[in-house]
Amino acid sequence: MQIPKKGANGVILAQAGRFGGWSLYVRGGKPTYTYNWLGLHRYTIAAKQALPAGKATVRYEFAYDGGVGKGGTGTLFVNGKKVATGRVEQTQCCAFSADEGTDVGSDEGTPVTEAYKVPFKFTGKIAKVTIDLQEMKAATASEVEKSRKEAALKKGLSD
Repeated sequence: MQIPKKGANGVILAQAGRFGGWSLYVRGGKPTYTYNWLGLHRYTIAAKQALPAGKATVRYEFAYDGGVGKGGTGTLFVNGKKVATGRVEQTQCCAFSADEGTDVGSDEGTPVTEAYKVPFKFTGKIAKVTIDLQEMKAATASEVEKSRKEAALKKGLSD
């Protein structure tokens, strides 16, 4: 991506929205990642330093604990250097949304996080987005069912 001399703001990549999803974005010039668990809790990992002007590569990695709905450790990198790390305590099982997809350069549906107002268009230039998925152990049917029941219960309690 290309960061202007005056800095950049906006969404790099976002999936789904207010009721579950995630967003990789730049706010105040700082790369930030927010994971939204069912609209009930948000986990945010943010760099302390703003992106430098010029060409930059921002990468987010998630080291999953394994198991249905479990958490993991998220790490942000800028130009190959680790700039932030944090915990996502739980993940949403199976799907985020039936009516909100994935956006590059903006968040066109409901916002994943209240940290920005949609569409929060990226003010720099995005040359390429790469998603590299790692193979993981499949969950058992009982783990999936347990996770669905827990999510429904937590959602019901929040309503």
